[in-house]
Amino acid sequence: MFQQNLLFLITLKDDNKYLALDDTSLVSVFLKYPGEAFTIEHQIPFDGNVLKFIPPTNLNDGKNNKAKIEFNPNFTEDGDDYVLTVRAKDKSGNSAGKNSYKVQFEVVNKPSITNLINYPNPFTTSTQFIFTITGSQIPSNLKIQILTPTGRVVREITKAELGNLHIGRNITEFKWRGDDQYGKLLGNGVYLYRFISNLNGQKMEHRDSGADQWIEKGFGKLYIMR
Repeated sequence: MFQQNLLFLITLKDDNKYLALDDTSLVSVFLKYPGEAFTIEHQIPFDGNVLKFIPPTNLNDGKNNKAKIEFNPNFTEDGDDYVLTVRAKDKSGNSAGKNSYKVQFEVVNKPSITNLINYPNPFTTSTQFIFTITGSQIPSNLKIQILTPTGRVVREITKAELGNLHIGRNITEFKWRGDDQYGKLLGNGVYLYRFISNLNGQKMEHRDSGADQWIEKGFGKLYIMR
């Protein structure tokens, strides 16, 4: 998770269509902050803003007995060991499970961008690009260059072409079909690509994507197989 309009959505469901999940006492939400022991839990109160409870509106059948919780925090501290814990029960007091539901997540406020990868790779008809942006702003300028193994640029994919981008993990709407700058399909083989980005005139800090072993000196490889 990366900070900007961060919203957790939690859904409670009960097949019983007579006992509605309409009470905040049925669910408790806790948070552990970075640096704290994993046994520490801070309960988040329902205030209708940061933590909002939305009861079911229609109980015609058990499928509609659903309550939703929206958790919209504002994290100022970076860390990779936040833990969100949820405990719930039904109107009869039955627990939602033997164990609490827990999810560990990371918050990154600092502007950065990962190397991108393309998927599928190799590809036959088209491929998309995957990368992660952190911070509060998307890059001012961003482009992907496709090059031959000798370093000749045959295609530049612009920020506008990539479609809507957001803070967090992006899988581009744009699907590159392996064409050059003039729309002509490139031949089969290996091509290089690189990601160029900056924010307000400054080069964005690189963040390890977990796939950096596939990137060498800022260049990745993609394969066209038609």
